[in-house]
Amino acid sequence: MRILHTMIRVGNLERSLAFYTEVLGMKLLRRKDYPEGRFTLAFVGYADESEAAVLELTHNWDTPAYELGNGFGHVAVEVDDAYKACELVKARGGKVTREAGPMKHGTTVIAFVEDPDGYKIEFIQRKSGND
Repeated sequence: MRILHTMIRVGNLERSLAFYTEVLGMKLLRRKDYPEGRFTLAFVGYADESEAAVLELTHNWDTPAYELGNGFGHVAVEVDDAYKACELVKARGGKVTREAGPMKHGTTVIAFVEDPDGYKIEFIQRKSGND
């Protein structure tokens, strides 16, 4: 068994696709409209779905926004350098909500960015062989 994808609902699919592909550098893997159900599914990720878990962005055509609630935490993405990743997000117009630095009570370098719908994405800096 393996995790295939995580689904999040988005209010504006084009804006979300731009964030995940242009700001975070993911690829649009597939997209399909379901006119009878009035929704679109778009799958984005860093690798093909056969190789890695991806995100499913669900856009219900008649729902412009969602309440995030307090149950969802974040999506984690491994990066080579969290400091550089934050600078790149800012340069591409994205929002950094926690600058890169060691996590509280630990040494792992993390950062948080936010997508257009308010979902948090955590950057976790890849550990070197000496960590």
